[in-house]
Amino acid sequence: MSALLVPPARKEAVTLGPIGPEAYRAFLSSPAGAALGAGFLQCPSWADVKEGWRAQLLGWGPDPAAGHLRGVALVLLRQLPGTRKYFAYLPEGPVADWTDPDLDGWLTPLLDQLRRSGAFAVRMGPSPAYRRWDAAHLKAMTGSGRRLGDVLASSVDPLGTAVAERLRARGWRRCGGDGTGDDGDAQPRHVFHVPLAGRTTEDLWSGLNQEWRRNVRRAQKEGVEVVVGSAAELPQFYRLLRITEERDGFRLGRSLAYYERQYAALNAEEPGRMKLYLARHGGEILAAHTMITVGRRVWYQTGASADHRREVRPSNALQWRMLLDAHALGADVYDMRGVPSTLDPDERAYGLLRWKLGTGGQVVETLGEWERPLGGTANQTLYRAFQAYLNRR
Repeated sequence: MSALLVPPARKEAVTLGPIGPEAYRAFLSSPAGAALGAGFLQCPSWADVKEGWRAQLLGWGPDPAAGHLRGVALVLLRQLPGTRKYFAYLPEGPVADWTDPDLDGWLTPLLDQLRRSGAFAVRMGPSPAYRRWDAAHLKAMTGSGRRLGDVLASSVDPLGTAVAERLRARGWRRCGGDGTGDDGDAQPRHVFHVPLAGRTTEDLWSGLNQEWRRNVRRAQKEGVEVVVGSAAELPQFYRLLRITEERDGFRLGRSLAYYERQYAALNAEEPGRMKLYLARHGGEILAAHTMITVGRRVWYQTGASADHRREVRPSNALQWRMLLDAHALGADVYDMRGVPSTLDPDERAYGLLRWKLGTGGQVVETLGEWERPLGGTANQTLYRAFQAYLNRR
């Protein structure tokens, strides 16, 4: 079944209902769906990645069951142990027209559907951006104790501001509050984008800072080879990831089986949706990065590297190849995913931001994640109990 698209100017009555994965994917690949900019976390395949969650595929339109669609949503439902109630989560979703001033026309039927499904609370991640900081601007503003929120943004998105105000007026709460931190968000609030639309490969090269260009040249001179691997190399990627976590002081908490499941599910949905890039030197894999493509958007998802022979700069070589491949695919943006909010060079986390700033892109503050209980006091009590349960896990 192919999705039948409704011109935006028409104002037919819109309803929300369950749809199948074929109609969902057809909408995402249509011009109208692509214009809404769905991320990989809203693809039907993501439901197969997340264990312990039940999934619903929903669509808005004059007749969702027939494929007449204007928006879609992947809803993940997590059962609260000992009850028949669920926590509903729309990671970086729904895929909706956030420019529509009739926000209630989208969210009211969604909340009604979730209540009927037994949800006691819902969390979602609206897609509009909030603020942006250019790399060159941030490099000049680092300092002791300084954070992104202390620096005047290069631009503020009026749509993001309007959506945030409308959500607050309807009882939604921004997870982690309205500060500059990411606490409370399951997905990164601050991400790093390298714009690709309208740029040549020469533009991309000149956009790198001197250190990045020097490191890419060093990798080429040292004979670092970058190739696209397969599922067979995922164990080596995972081994390097554990080394990286130990070295850099973080823990993603994901197993090798998680990445194997992700690779299989995303590529079953569309061949080449998830790729594993490898940097080899002297016959050894020194670094491995994953890349995901949906429509005209490309993400660098996870990176890993060895502790030795770092002087040959395998990670710089990988990223430069991935940037070029994203550009060749016709992507509008290369999303390097999360960055910390610190601008303090003495903080350990700043190193990741500094590395990504070298590509010459932008730090983008998303609207973050928003949540609200569904119903009265009983559901609010369940929500607090569920949060305590997740904290114990």
